[in-house]
Amino acid sequence: MGPQWIRSSYSDKQGGNCVEWAPGLVSDVGAVPVRDSKDTGLAALAFSPTAWTAFVDGVERAVR
Repeated sequence: MGPQWIRSSYSDKQGGNCVEWAPGLVSDVGAVPVRDSKDTGLAALAFSPTAWTAFVDGVERAVR
């Protein structure tokens, strides 16, 4: 069985703006894997945990 991918709560239910991440892989690869859930066959991007945290914090501030 492959990794569990979790869709962002900010993604809409009609398939737009969909981003997923695989938290179970962070400790395995030392990075946060992120992919486009509309095309899961594309390669995932990998961010350092620090960069990912800064990105998520920025998004949360922007949507408040």
